[in-house]
Amino acid sequence: IEDEDTGDVYLTRVACRLLDDQTCRCGQYDIRHQFVSECIVLNPDTIEQNAYWLPKTCAYKLLWDGLPLYDWHPLISGTPQSVHDAGVSVQGMTVPEFEVDEDDWENHLIEEPE
Repeated sequence: IEDEDTGDVYLTRVACRLLDDQTCRCGQYDIRHQFVSECIVLNPDTIEQNAYWLPKTCAYKLLWDGLPLYDWHPLISGTPQSVHDAGVSVQGMTVPEFEVDEDDWENHLIEEPE
């Protein structure tokens, strides 16, 4: 959620309807735009305008900022499970966007993992 007055960004447990809550990965990644047309494609051309709202642990943001990835990141560990083992995923914490009225998203704020 982005505060319209201050520009501050807050994380919520409200997730895209395509997120698999157990794997924390998109359930339809290759064809996601057929279901969610506004899904953002992150790449070197789009990261600058999107980095401000990404979690500080996001690999795209870390690399954009010239910082190393965490040891638990799958690109370092070699396994997606390492994120869950490190306790920094949202596994089991999310609620699908279609279950929460957008006016109530602020009731689902979460702290960013350290």
